[in-house]
Amino acid sequence: MARTRRCRSPEHQGTEHPLTLYAATKKANELMAHSYAHLYGTPCTGLRFFTVYGPWGRPDMALFLFTKAILAGEPIKVFNHGHHKRSFTYVDDIVEGVIRTLDQVPGKNPNWQGAAPDPATSGVAPYRIYNIGNEQPVELLRYIEVLEQSLGRKATMALLPLQAGDVPDTEADVSELIAQVGYRPVVSVEDGVAHFVRWYRDYPHTAPHDPSRSLGATHGSRFS
Repeated sequence: MARTRRCRSPEHQGTEHPLTLYAATKKANELMAHSYAHLYGTPCTGLRFFTVYGPWGRPDMALFLFTKAILAGEPIKVFNHGHHKRSFTYVDDIVEGVIRTLDQVPGKNPNWQGAAPDPATSGVAPYRIYNIGNEQPVELLRYIEVLEQSLGRKATMALLPLQAGDVPDTEADVSELIAQVGYRPVVSVEDGVAHFVRWYRDYPHTAPHDPSRSLGATHGSRFS
């Protein structure tokens, strides 16, 4: 949430100064969850997702917008000239992480200290925060290149400056997820984007401009 060149995000790092309203709502949600856990003793686990993509996503997200525009021969908006990096995380990895954390019921942290507060845990409430994201950041231009390869078409890019409040790079630190839950996201951008494109082409209502799409049996969101 800070304006840095590389924004590696461990859960134990403070996030008291969000740069956007979107980031502020995330922080507010975590604070309310902590208050609820303290007041009612209900264990609360917060999960921070990193740049999720894949089938059945929101149609206003970048991968859907890029795919639709490329198939229609229309330009795509590429902010920061495509040079920023994101921890693109395939939706199946997110789902697997959610399911696995269900078995890790949080408790109070007996080592929590007010002099050095840990925002990922609590000394007075059963509360815990985990990151779920791919550990290998990918540059946006590479993400678009993989999409082009999967679609078999080149994108026309409208290169634009970095948006206000955005950060050049983000990088998921999932060391706590690995240590406490025994899980790390594993789906590469190459595999995830290719699977998304197969799914996209199997649904006529999502790809009206793509004459090459398959009309055969649909793919689910899980890898075989």
